[in-house]
Amino acid sequence: MKSRVAALEREPVRAAEDEEVAVERLHEVLERSSTHRAARLIAPGGEELEVPASVYDVLVRVVHELAQGNAVAVMPVHAQLTTQQAADLLGVSRPHFVKLLEEKRIPYDRPGKHRRILLSDLLEYKRVRDAERRAALDDLRAEDERLGLRYV
Repeated sequence: MKSRVAALEREPVRAAEDEEVAVERLHEVLERSSTHRAARLIAPGGEELEVPASVYDVLVRVVHELAQGNAVAVMPVHAQLTTQQAADLLGVSRPHFVKLLEEKRIPYDRPGKHRRILLSDLLEYKRVRDAERRAALDDLRAEDERLGLRYV
């Protein structure tokens, strides 16, 4: 029951040491299966349930991260984050993140004295930022090719 409580509290969950082999096995099986293919789940009472494609997709992502040794947390996109949580998700310092907010690059709300950021707004900012970074790298790669530069 501990993991269910952790998920409800949005605390990250990491595979326990004694679960690593089972998580790795599950990861291997899910990696071999490229599509949903009517996955089934056997509930503790023995009832067999079909796993919807959306749930299957989340399961594949969660198992992949756990197999890599990463902790995971599942949150609804309407969740409100603190500036520290948002900074952690972007992999930046809290002061840098606050600067992004002050520059109005990410929307936020201030219901009291603390800022709150919607996860959906943060994910949209990250999507745009990542696309801009990829475009800049593509431009650099094209320039390298134009100049005949090679890296080993």
